[in-house]
Amino acid sequence: MSELASTPEMLSSATESIMYVVTRPEQVMVRGKGSYLWDAEGNRYLDFIQGWAVNSLGHCPPVLVRAINKQMKELLNGSPALLNDQMIAAADLLVKNSCLDKIWFGNSGAEVNEGAIKLARKYGAEHLNGAYEIITANNSFHGRTLGLMSASGKEAWHKLFEPKVPGFVHVNFNSLNAVVDAVSDRTCAIMMEPIQGEGGVYVASQEFMSGLRRLCDEKGILLILDEVQTGAGRTGQLFGYQNYNVEPDIMTLGKGLGSGFPVAAFLAKDHVCVFEAGDQGGTFGGQPLAMTAAYTVIKHMLDKNIPDRARRRGNFLKKKLRKLAKETGLSNVRGTGLLVAVDLPHDQGAAVVANAFDKGLLINAPKPNALRFMPALTVSNAELDEMLSILKSALLSVS
Repeated sequence: MSELASTPEMLSSATESIMYVVTRPEQVMVRGKGSYLWDAEGNRYLDFIQGWAVNSLGHCPPVLVRAINKQMKELLNGSPALLNDQMIAAADLLVKNSCLDKIWFGNSGAEVNEGAIKLARKYGAEHLNGAYEIITANNSFHGRTLGLMSASGKEAWHKLFEPKVPGFVHVNFNSLNAVVDAVSDRTCAIMMEPIQGEGGVYVASQEFMSGLRRLCDEKGILLILDEVQTGAGRTGQLFGYQNYNVEPDIMTLGKGLGSGFPVAAFLAKDHVCVFEAGDQGGTFGGQPLAMTAAYTVIKHMLDKNIPDRARRRGNFLKKKLRKLAKETGLSNVRGTGLLVAVDLPHDQGAAVVANAFDKGLLINAPKPNALRFMPALTVSNAELDEMLSILKSALLSVS
């Protein structure tokens, strides 16, 4: 597309060439910096979606831009059958700063969640008399492959793309009794999100998480934590499990791991690592550019204590949202760190999002009666106040 192409020309090309899977606004984004995006017409937007919690350090963070530009001159891609120095560095950093022992790198949250499920099923085949079922939660979201749509508890998907992949048992989130009742001799693992992000930002209780760990230990089954959205500093700790003092057997990471660059991973305890050569792979997994991104982002988070900043900013945001609730009818402010949501007094979430967009703010409505906020972990208090001012105006316009 020519740099001189007008917005109408670009929209015409988009209509002709891009498959429809979602309704997008007509504005074409061309530039981003920190907490802001700009469209082709020069309009600025305060971004509290950040690619669905992907841009953990904001748009085009200088530390990442410098690292990627440097690596592009050295090696873009080697081979998944060869080691590279960036892979080793990223693996070492993530393993040493987590409770897990080994790591596998992929490209997306869905890919590594699939890998975690395959690892758990092979563990079940070898150590649990062929057990293969995995218990997941209603209202959960684990990805969009056929297998993960089957694993997810998203109601809208129940009759989509049938037949589903068998081997998943769904229970109510935060109900330990329901999980206990669902465990059988076919169960090899329990797979949960510490926070159901796509489901509306519902936080696992300490009792639930501790109970899951005890149950897995008692039954000899595995605890998988899907931290695709809650990992990489989002919840005020480097990993979400650290908020609970509970260690998973397998953990998946994605989204914020590369702060905008596509990279994901799953990590596992040594005793769970039962793959043999050929069991798991991928053409682009562990390629040097993605490994540079993951290493740079996590190293920067550790060096600058970004997770603690996310915790403090998240507390500030929730405090301000509770104050705004008294003026606008909002309720049930919830979340951990900078993964925050609030309920609306009506089912006009889409209208609030659209009105906020017109006023220069990007927010998300995961449900018709709820709003979700996923800003950069580097967001400032001034930017939080700016968001709240625009949000208040949007709420009053829709009510």
